Amino acid sequence: MIRLKNEKQIGGIRTSCRMLSAMYRELVPLVSPGVETLELERWTRNWIKKAGGKPAFLGYGPKQNPFPAALCISINHEVIHGLPSKRRIAQGDLVSLDCGIELEGFISDQAVTVEAGPVSEAAHKLNQVTQECLSKGIAAAKAGERLLQIARAVHGHAVSQGYGVVHQYCGHGVGFDLHEDPQVANQPRGPNPRMLAGLVIAIEPMINLGTGDVDVLDDGWTVVTADRQLSAHWEHTVAIFKDHTEMLTEPIVFSQ
Repeated sequence: MIRLKNEKQIGGIRTSCRMLSAMYRELVPLVSPGVETLELERWTRNWIKKAGGKPAFLGYGPKQNPFPAALCISINHEVIHGLPSKRRIAQGDLVSLDCGIELEGFISDQAVTVEAGPVSEAAHKLNQVTQECLSKGIAAAKAGERLLQIARAVHGHAVSQGYGVVHQYCGHGVGFDLHEDPQVANQPRGPNPRMLAGLVIAIEPMINLGTGDVDVLDDGWTVVTADRQLSAHWEHTVAIFKDHTEMLTEPIVFSQ
């Protein structure tokens, strides 16, 4: 069931989103060659606690294998849900960060892909096109339009550049819970409800250098490209109003 939000509720989600984006502005410069990903996880937990929020991802999922971190850190061929560890970031890595904050019952969600030092031309272009896919998806999110317009915008742009689009995972409603209806696909198939004022969704293209197919590693969380080629991931939380669409999370500007 799709749960539309009123202006007061959207205000609460907006505040959570602004906090999350503020965190990213401090976190992204820390992503550099030689840094242990577990250090980024510790930093993130500490920042959220000091800011008065709660990590939305920590403990999420099935009781037998809940997500053990506040921050997803997915490197190179890892698409999403990568687990922080003692692994160190290397120069040339594509590092995707995905995080959410719960603040007074309202949840935000945002993802960025950081280029750690100089990266290959192929990696940089993939990252750039994935950001473009997100922008095109957001532009297609309008009251009165059908949901799959977002998927058509994302998929059409990625395929025109020769990339694979992940279809087993997608964006989603967000705000009261981390994952709500509707699913926001990146490929134009599946349910196609009309977008109405009060809809709050996370739009998140996951674009691969090769195939759009993915595998899940034995840890039960880390999603990787089936051909082990590079992947990039960008995400914003947006709210749809009758006469406009607002990005509730804010752009993260950083040097490549």
